[in-house]
Amino acid sequence: MDITRYVEDLQHRLATAAAAGGEDARQLADRLTAPLDAAVRLVLLDALSAAAGEISTELAPGSVDVRLRGGEPEFVVDVPTAPAAPVPPVPAAPATAPVATPTEGDDGATTRTTLRLPDHLKSQVEVAAARDGVSVNSWLVRAVAAALEPAAHPPAPQQHGGGSRLTGWVR
Repeated sequence: MDITRYVEDLQHRLATAAAAGGEDARQLADRLTAPLDAAVRLVLLDALSAAAGEISTELAPGSVDVRLRGGEPEFVVDVPTAPAAPVPPVPAAPATAPVATPTEGDDGATTRTTLRLPDHLKSQVEVAAARDGVSVNSWLVRAVAAALEPAAHPPAPQQHGGGSRLTGWVR
C-alpha cells in the first residue's frame, strides 16, 4: 500500500483545480497541501485499521494487523495453522472454566483498547502468544476472558464427607 502515491495524486488534482481559479486559488492550494497530507494519511490509516479490526473478527482466532514501516502501512496476517492450544487457567480460576473466544458475545462487536504494558511483561506476553501459536491480541483477549470467567460462574461449594453428612469438632 503506497499512501504517498495517493497523497501526491490528491495534491496534483488540487493544484490542477486551483490553477483554473487563478493565482489566489493556486496560492491557497499551496498553503493547504501540507496540512492536507497529514490529514489524508490519518484518515487512510484509520480506515485501514478499522478494516483490519473487522477482518480480525472474522478470522478469529487469527488476526490482521496494520503496521507502519517507513511511513507506509503494511498488513500482517496471523492465521493459526492448527487449532490454538487452550490457555492455561489463571491460578484462582477453576480448571474446568471454559475460555471465551473473541467471537463469542451478544453481537460479535469488538472495541479497540490501548494497553500499556511494562517492557518485561510485553516480552513475556509475546513469548506466551508465540508458544500458543496465536497473535498477541488473541492471547490477551483469551487471558482477559479466562480471568473474568470465574466472576461470571462462582465456584460451587465443596462438600466434605459427601452428601449431607458433616464430620468435625464443635465447641
